[in-house]
Amino acid sequence: MHIDALKTLVLNALEELKAQDIAVIDVSHLTSVTDLMVVASGTSSRHLAALSSKLIQTVKEEGVAPLGVEGESGADWVLVDLGDMVVHLMMPETRALYDLERLWADLPSDGQALEEEERAHGAS
Repeated sequence: MHIDALKTLVLNALEELKAQDIAVIDVSHLTSVTDLMVVASGTSSRHLAALSSKLIQTVKEEGVAPLGVEGESGADWVLVDLGDMVVHLMMPETRALYDLERLWADLPSDGQALEEEERAHGAS
């Protein structure tokens, strides 16, 4: 499935069950592990479980098999790995603590990291 179609599918599933503060982060220029990260909040561990269950059901119906799911039962953070996209479903407190949006925004891109490394070695 094309990444844009997967993104639409995931966002629709999360919005249907009232996920809060949904953010999409393009990390394709920062890592080869995945292209997009979606971060969304739930109101309780039950809400997070319902969100992850709905998300998994929705993508499976469209032929996308999750590569992994972590933290489903009673957790304050559920991760759903869809390959080209990783979805983080979090309680607001956990989301504020880890602040993934800022963490990924502050990382240098591969090109920036290479330039910084070259400057550091050139200055030695």
